[in-house]
Amino acid sequence: MATAATGKTGNGANEAPNLEADIKQLRADLEKLAKQMAATSEHGYGTAKRAAAFGAEQLRAQGEAKLDELRASAKDIEEQIMASVREKPVTSLAIAAGVGFLFALLARR
Repeated sequence: MATAATGKTGNGANEAPNLEADIKQLRADLEKLAKQMAATSEHGYGTAKRAAAFGAEQLRAQGEAKLDELRASAKDIEEQIMASVREKPVTSLAIAAGVGFLFALLARR
């Protein structure tokens, strides 16, 4: 034990083996802690990677669904235009000529 007046240890021979044992135990604890931290970081990385892959898969599926909806809408619009042209071919021709004329005017500027 250390004395208050001198700050020296009273029994140095008995404390050296205890100090060495404490240092060995501390090293063992530090190695164990380092291994646990490495395992935790690997687990966290794996979890984050799986979550990112799952999120990317969901986004891809949502994108494909929206693309299918857009294709269906475009096909419906095309069918409506075709039906309108078949019902009123002269009117459709006049509209197309008018739109072409407007584009030509805009292109000249």
